[in-house]
Amino acid sequence: MATSIARFTRRGVASNLIRRYFSAEAAVAFKTEAPKPKLTVSPSPDRVKWDYRGQRQIIPLGQWLPKVAVDAYVAPNVVLAGQVTVWDGSSVWNGAVLRGDLNKITLGFCSNVQERCVVHAAWLSPTGLPAETLIDRYVTVGAYSLLRSCTIEPECIIGQHSILMEGSLVETRSILEAGSVVPPGRRIPSGELWGGNPARFIRTLTNEETLEIPKLAVAINHLSGDYFSEFLPYSTVYLEVEKFKKSLGIDV
Repeated sequence: MATSIARFTRRGVASNLIRRYFSAEAAVAFKTEAPKPKLTVSPSPDRVKWDYRGQRQIIPLGQWLPKVAVDAYVAPNVVLAGQVTVWDGSSVWNGAVLRGDLNKITLGFCSNVQERCVVHAAWLSPTGLPAETLIDRYVTVGAYSLLRSCTIEPECIIGQHSILMEGSLVETRSILEAGSVVPPGRRIPSGELWGGNPARFIRTLTNEETLEIPKLAVAINHLSGDYFSEFLPYSTVYLEVEKFKKSLGIDV
């Protein structure tokens, strides 16, 4: 009995020694193994860096292509899609979306659509009025406003966060307070101040207030000129063209 126990004890000790030996050999081999070289990709020094991740500013839809006047300022992250016309001296500010996929959208002379506004147009208006969206001259549309199939006549101010629904009409020299909601088919008479949800008459504008409306639009137009001067009126595709000509041995 004692002989058997001694035999099994020697076998267990021997097996433990063997396992420790191979474990130590494996650890040494792992530490002494040469590190794998890192793969590095170095771009060509003459390669023009392009950023294709940015959104498209001009989006043609079928036969419709947005039209922007030469002296109109459209911020780089604005989206103009479909039947959109931006006239002379007007400006569309950062983050605004003018989506003319169903009907026409027109931004008149020296008017401005400020940050994060959404302008859309429906197929048809339930009120029977024109379904296109018309923003006439010297109109200021405050930031975060929503305009859909509405008509804004010349020299008006639309306050921030306002909503104008289908068929609504804002007549000339009127002011809509911030946060106002104009229901479908509602008419804002000329020379009046409206506000609220739904929009209601507040008071009649004074002559001095009506004279300040186009001055505000002109001031924003002058401010957009400072931004406009920071962007080239043409793209940088000519750099790739010149490089391609040089690769073919053509004098540039």
